[in-house]
Amino acid sequence: MSRPHAAAIIEDAFNEQVERLLRGRGWGNRVVTHIGYGTSTYVRVFARIVLGRRGEAGPPERQDATGALAPARWDRGWRVFVTAPAAGVPVVVTIGDREVYGRSDRGGYIDVVAHDHGLEPGWQQVVVAAQGTDPVPADVFIVGDDVTYGIVSDIDDTVITTMLPRPMLAAWNTFVRSGKTRRAVAGMAPMYRRLLSAHPGAPIVYLSTGAWNTTPTLTRFLVEGGYPLGPLLMTDWGATNTGWFRSGQEHKRTSLHRLARDFPHITWLLVGDDGQHDPQLYAEFAEARPDKVRAVCIRQLTPAEQVLSHPIGRAEGPQRGWASKTVPTFLASDGHGLLRLLDEAGMVGEPVAADEQPSRPPLT
Repeated sequence: MSRPHAAAIIEDAFNEQVERLLRGRGWGNRVVTHIGYGTSTYVRVFARIVLGRRGEAGPPERQDATGALAPARWDRGWRVFVTAPAAGVPVVVTIGDREVYGRSDRGGYIDVVAHDHGLEPGWQQVVVAAQGTDPVPADVFIVGDDVTYGIVSDIDDTVITTMLPRPMLAAWNTFVRSGKTRRAVAGMAPMYRRLLSAHPGAPIVYLSTGAWNTTPTLTRFLVEGGYPLGPLLMTDWGATNTGWFRSGQEHKRTSLHRLARDFPHITWLLVGDDGQHDPQLYAEFAEARPDKVRAVCIRQLTPAEQVLSHPIGRAEGPQRGWASKTVPTFLASDGHGLLRLLDEAGMVGEPVAADEQPSRPPLT
């Protein structure tokens, strides 16, 4: 096994010192769960173990389906990054009558896959418990074997106007402004609801290069903005075993191919924007796995957003060569336009009655 990069060694040493100091002051483990997913044969559970003051109010008896701690609180963005990970903590994931054991990684994250779980399709719950903590429920969405449709959606500048490529403004939005000041992109939530209403039991997965720390705030924003619930596949900012910074593009590329393997019977509608690398990544994925992609939808940033996102010049669009040659590609400035194009192409379908839709977990 190759030696870890110096960046990871330095970060691990720093986190170890912080953890030792906080535990010496009486801090203990706390569990934060996120929405997971699965099929009839496996379930993937996400959580994170962090340190918190003993006696401090922790997760309620049941976290709501957004994965956010109740009551809802819109802290300034920097607060979600000021956390102390608890590495190497033993965890137990209870799935029905079965227990699966794991351990938090160097960033405190839990990514557990369990087989033969016995859960029915739709929204279900598992329970995560770490050493020295009370059990915390975690929502998972189980996709039925007969489901053949799914949506993968970017977040930044696709469903929420963060304009992440602009470093200074991105830092201001992320670390200074509160989550409640973000604005939803027009028409995207209705588009997703309309598409999923025509495909009962279909999953929606939000794929982003953002940090896992922001997941509760982002998911709360999505729910309050009317977006369908679904797992968020985020990344861990900072050093890795191979370098000082992790690759956001590689994270998305790897996640897309994993979803293709995890759901072999699903063909995906891929939704992103032209402010970063979504068009190229989606086209690349469609070329490699044309049987896994129904269509690509790209939200076009406004000229002002494009100038700020690309200070050197406007990014080249699909007409310049990055549109997939194997699957349809649709472009519009918002969800209303994209839905209209999909409808004209006969790719929307008829909505199904509400009583035939899978029930969503209750929000508290």
